[in-house]
Amino acid sequence: MKDQFNITGIYYKIGEFKFRKVLNIKKKNSKLKTPDLMVVMMNPGSSEPLDGIDDSNIETLAKPDNTQSQIMKVMLKGDLEYARVLNLSDIREAKSNIFYPKIKEMESLNIPHSIFQEARQNDFSSLWVKNVTVVFGWGVNTKLKSLALKAIEKTKVSNPIGIQKPNFNWAYYHPLPPNTNKQKGWLKSITTILLERNQ
Repeated sequence: MKDQFNITGIYYKIGEFKFRKVLNIKKKNSKLKTPDLMVVMMNPGSSEPLDGIDDSNIETLAKPDNTQSQIMKVMLKGDLEYARVLNLSDIREAKSNIFYPKIKEMESLNIPHSIFQEARQNDFSSLWVKNVTVVFGWGVNTKLKSLALKAIEKTKVSNPIGIQKPNFNWAYYHPLPPNTNKQKGWLKSITTILLERNQ
């Protein structure tokens, strides 16, 4: 499946911290110039550039991960060609128990690690695409609440596709929960909503 897509990202560093600004997932035969799907998730996790250069700050080929595979499956089932992934935080950290404290560290160092912060308005304006399908899937951990609310306010998406945690207006389940059956359930639910809207 991954052979059907070109996957690129923009990677950068601030001091010793590693970040990814954006990820683009595009079908190899697509002629689209702008995405037809926007996805907002938690953070880039273990994502890395194929060339190993962490601070090029230009679009470069990226190594795909399992979460991106879920997005590719959505694209194939929904007949979408070009997805752009933005994250609540640009911090590249695969382990959640390390990632969450880093959010506080960024704040204490005054590093604007989220594209939804006011200091990142230029990045947001250049990368966010309006009037296309939007999937929210950043997870339901309460440590993400303030970032999630910023993303919701900034994007102003009236009807995002996502599986919302009951009674939590900011919490959308992640595409890749640890349980395999729940992964299949997420994909089925998202695809069903997508196809219903496209009828």
